[in-house]
Amino acid sequence: MRIITLNVNGIRAAAKKGLFNWLPLQQADVICVQELKAGVDDMSPEMKAFDGYQGYFHCAEKKGYSGVGVYTRNKPDQVIEGVGIPGIDSEGRYLRVDFGSLSIVSIYLPSGSSGEHRQDAKFYFMEHFFPFLEEFSKEGREIILCGDWNIAHKAIDLKNWRSNQKNSGFLPEERAWLSAVFEELKFVDVFRRLNSESEQYTWWSNRGQAWANNVGWRIDYQIATASVADKATQVSIYKQERFSDHAPLIIDYDYQL
Repeated sequence: MRIITLNVNGIRAAAKKGLFNWLPLQQADVICVQELKAGVDDMSPEMKAFDGYQGYFHCAEKKGYSGVGVYTRNKPDQVIEGVGIPGIDSEGRYLRVDFGSLSIVSIYLPSGSSGEHRQDAKFYFMEHFFPFLEEFSKEGREIILCGDWNIAHKAIDLKNWRSNQKNSGFLPEERAWLSAVFEELKFVDVFRRLNSESEQYTWWSNRGQAWANNVGWRIDYQIATASVADKATQVSIYKQERFSDHAPLIIDYDYQL
């Protein structure tokens, strides 16, 4: 099973950059996308379904904002939009598809970088999502949470960690929260299970020469329950083409859908 996750930073913009030419060639079983910046009515037919993939979407109420999606060739047993918390679900941040005992989720945590009100929204999400995830993890299902968590976990996960310790995305309380997902809830950062190298980034600011100089952050993850995380065989970050300010994170699992 191959899973790709990508923050597209606007699905229409990513389409113009060739995303839907590239995706069919990747032989992925499931593709998770975030930050659609579009409602379903705004999408072309190709964005909703292509090359045997069917798309499922959870869009924000606000036009041109947020939103997540999942493309899959296998029909899911069920599709669940949102977590049941209006303050989170109105922004289109969580979409779950089930295949037997496996749940794959496309998830998009708020960014707090645009101001204090958005950092407050991020803390609200973190506070309410943690107990939700705790309950979900007790259901005995295998879970893979794919997406943009907007948090770099450790110093190795961003280039300029010293100067970013007071910035959203690398705040001590954000990092501690993500540590609790791993340590208390026993989820696994699948990429780090197989790759412990530095400078493995998935997002680069559009300011300055961040991309050219690889001044990036690793904020996109596949975070899984231990049993399915153990089945990961290969991880990669695709940087040969650019479809957004994020790069696709690709992970292969020894798992049949």
